[in-house]
Amino acid sequence: MDLKDKEQQRRWKNHNFCQSLRHALTGLKTVWLDERNFRFDTAAMMVAILLGVCLKLSLYEWLWICWSIISVLANEIWNTVIENVVDLVTKFHSDPLAKKAKDMASAAVLLNAIFALLVGVTIFGIKIWQLFIR
Repeated sequence: MDLKDKEQQRRWKNHNFCQSLRHALTGLKTVWLDERNFRFDTAAMMVAILLGVCLKLSLYEWLWICWSIISVLANEIWNTVIENVVDLVTKFHSDPLAKKAKDMASAAVLLNAIFALLVGVTIFGIKIWQLFIR
């Protein structure tokens, strides 16, 4: 790596924590504005949090709920990243490998959403069932 490459790398690299945080928040804003599914997942997260507060979840239950919610949101972001990179590389032209990559990334989001749904139904279902049994 010559001096010119190192200089260019230095320009692209974040120089401090605040700059890194600013880029991360810009990424969240971008995914919020651009991705309908991310907004839907965020709305589902808010409902789960409100329901969790109303049902007085235990710490263990909160950990499962938060882990599943955060993993769905993060997976949605990764899916968007993969789709954007594939589009960039293929210049928006149809390609069987590009379709395959996008479909597999979407499948990962689907599996994660199913897992989160199962966690939510299990935890909230038991809590709601206990309210009716009393």
